[in-house]
Amino acid sequence: MIMKGKKGVILGIANKKSIAYGIAQACREQGAEVAITFLNERFEKKLAPVAEDLGCADKFYPCDVSKPEEIKALKESLEKDMGQIDFIVHSIAFAPKEGLTGRFYEISKDAFDIAMDISVYSLIEIVRELKPILSNNSSVLTLSYYGGVKYIPNYNLMGVAKAALEMTTRYLAEDLGRDGIRVNAISAGPIKTLAAAGIGEFGFMLKWNAAHAPLKKNVTIQDVGNSGMYLLSDLSASVTGEVHYVDAGFNIMGMPSVSFDEDGRQSIAWNGEK
Repeated sequence: MIMKGKKGVILGIANKKSIAYGIAQACREQGAEVAITFLNERFEKKLAPVAEDLGCADKFYPCDVSKPEEIKALKESLEKDMGQIDFIVHSIAFAPKEGLTGRFYEISKDAFDIAMDISVYSLIEIVRELKPILSNNSSVLTLSYYGGVKYIPNYNLMGVAKAALEMTTRYLAEDLGRDGIRVNAISAGPIKTLAAAGIGEFGFMLKWNAAHAPLKKNVTIQDVGNSGMYLLSDLSASVTGEVHYVDAGFNIMGMPSVSFDEDGRQSIAWNGEK
């Protein structure tokens, strides 16, 4: 088993449809021991069955990354219950609703600060606090999206946060490489998760991606989970600072695919249809 003997913590599972859950599943299937976190009491109740399913009901900790004391407490709990750990999965992002709607130039400084703090700075803070218990051959993984590279409608402030997150990944990779710590990101295609529910016209985004990605499909949490497991395992021992796309190839497209009718007239392809 690829992850046998590996131990790690996964932050950001909201339910069984979460990308982070897909990563946790893949790691468990390959022999890893995992711990997971919950945001607050409401999520604790919802995620208790998930922790049971992942075999970590005894390694199920609170962690609101906006509260530094909870990150410190997480480190103490992990050290007590697991000793050293080999991987961290950071699947945390948030922007106030105003940051995902309306005119971009009207976004408030408060909304900007919140999005950057929760979605970006939390990665730095988590790594800094947990570094003393990371093994000498450890891996950190965070989750991005194509909206951090190109304009995506209704993504707005979260796109700016993802851009910052991807650069944070690269700078952390360089800084922590000397300590044997690898840092990578996965840029997943659109998936219908709890977080995606806050993005306007998300159903259209799913259809567009499936229509125009080279593989003509959307990805699943299992697809992302398997790639995540690879980046957390020794199979990727010399991979760091990368943003790995798991989006059925959508990111390579410069313009939509086209098709031709019997008269040679050109039209945009839509799920394989004219």
